[in-house]
Amino acid sequence: MRLRWETFLDSVQERGAYDTPQEAERAARTVLALLGAHLVGDVRAALAARLPETFSVILLNPLQAVEPLSPERFVRATAAWIEGATERTAAWDVSAVLSVVADAAGEELTAQMLLQLPPGYDLLFGRPHLPR
Repeated sequence: MRLRWETFLDSVQERGAYDTPQEAERAARTVLALLGAHLVGDVRAALAARLPETFSVILLNPLQAVEPLSPERFVRATAAWIEGATERTAAWDVSAVLSVVADAAGEELTAQMLLQLPPGYDLLFGRPHLPR
């Protein structure tokens, strides 16, 4: 079931402790654009079907990645795309967005996503030690 825009953004705003919905949206757009570059096929399509349409489009038309990014490099890339972000604030942004994504995806789809990602992403999704 596709999440409503407000529900998704409210959850990101709450988890990220953002002052405004615009801050939550900025983080979500950046993180989902980077995540989309790492997911392929049915897994990416299944996740897109659960996200609000605007975010689905971002996920399905990702930033280009030459190679899979380790979790640390994913956070650094996020920091590079968000004006004024540091690695520390970017880690917060990534975790806020990906934990909401994991909730929207459910455990089975989250496990499938983690199989497509380098080791260590389980922590970014707020799902440490989810079976791989």
